[in-house]
Amino acid sequence: MSKQYFGTDGIRGRANRFPMTAEVAMRVGMAAGLSFQNGNHRHRVVLGKDTRLSGYMIENAMVAGFCAAGMDVFLLGPIPTPAVAMLVRSLRADIGVMISASHNPYHDNGIKLFGPDGYKLSDELESRIEAMLDRDVELALADSENLGRAKRVDGVHDRYIEFAKRTLPRDMSLSGLRIVIDCANGAAYKVAPAALWELGAEVVPIHVDPNGFNINEECGSTHPASLAKKVHEVRADIGIALDGDADRVVMVDENGTVIDGDQIMALIAQSWHDSEKLVGDGIVATVMSNLGLERFLRDRGLSLHRTKVGDRYVVEHMREHGLNVGGEQSGHVILSDFSTSGDGLVTALQVLAHIKRLDKPASEVCRKFEPVPQLLKNVRISGGRPLEAASVKAAIADAEGRLGDTGRLVIRPSGTEPLIRVMAEGDNPDLVRDVVDSIVGVITDARTVAA
Repeated sequence: MSKQYFGTDGIRGRANRFPMTAEVAMRVGMAAGLSFQNGNHRHRVVLGKDTRLSGYMIENAMVAGFCAAGMDVFLLGPIPTPAVAMLVRSLRADIGVMISASHNPYHDNGIKLFGPDGYKLSDELESRIEAMLDRDVELALADSENLGRAKRVDGVHDRYIEFAKRTLPRDMSLSGLRIVIDCANGAAYKVAPAALWELGAEVVPIHVDPNGFNINEECGSTHPASLAKKVHEVRADIGIALDGDADRVVMVDENGTVIDGDQIMALIAQSWHDSEKLVGDGIVATVMSNLGLERFLRDRGLSLHRTKVGDRYVVEHMREHGLNVGGEQSGHVILSDFSTSGDGLVTALQVLAHIKRLDKPASEVCRKFEPVPQLLKNVRISGGRPLEAASVKAAIADAEGRLGDTGRLVIRPSGTEPLIRVMAEGDNPDLVRDVVDSIVGVITDARTVAA
């Protein structure tokens, strides 16, 4: 069944427009609250958010919905998504909620749901909740005497900082490293600099002044240029860029060269394999990860399992096949020894620890393979199904034939924005560029005809 509300990462859209309205948020609280009640104990939900202005509206609407369903709400305030995944287990909550649109601009927002085990909900559970959203759920709501309560929870930042620090060996110190940390004016603006400083690093924080509008604005993991500039300016050893809800990370070395999720996964996979911590002799990535990563792993006797785009699908594959490292090129990296979701800070700490152990510059440590030339372009759409047009199907078939065995082609609708993403990679960069441009042109024409 196709879903009207949920996409690849929860519910997401422009704030105060369907589906990200206060009414929908309240009904999500009601439906999710009713779906996760099991037993006679007081049921509880942990509710975090990032720093968007619309977070106030969505938060209060969801509190109303959960309380109406008879659940007590623990309000965490601005906090990273992985902290919500951790705290739903630590506080023995029945459900966790993160209000965030991740790397999107401030005018978007979203709702991510976690089960009591700290994992994002399956398609089946999302479909069950979605089926309730347009039904009359009032008859199933709590009686007057069983309404839920809401309260702010103190000390959650400290809990998460200690959790992140404990992912490193007890004797590990980051002293001697000068680190620039870009928090994207988002959810980690307090916890990430504090954790790095407590581990002994010299910390240069940037984009740590959220005002409700500047989250991800020319900063963070999707805009690492300002991070690279600051690293050069202060002569830092490395730079770390989180996104708005801190579940993804990209880094830059001392020269300002970007270290993306594929390079980070390659580093961790090799490090953990050498220390016999890598489970399953492979890692999980999506169809968007670079062919160079696959070749790097293959040369070391390791396998790359690919899934469709979305860290939730990466996690599901990791659990099904017993693997403990997975992620996305964009910087979502899941290390299941520590966390049930992508965690930008914890991932960065693993990279920093490896740099400290080798005592070499980040540029030597973090460049594990030469990426195969890859090009991604987006085509914005306003409706219709241009990928079903005969002209588009023919162009895709032609492109696949031209690339042959030396490249890959991935074309898919975005699960978070009204876009068609066209990606090609191969050993011949001119061919890759020509293939992408030709498909983009055909999709654009098909979109125009459909409109």
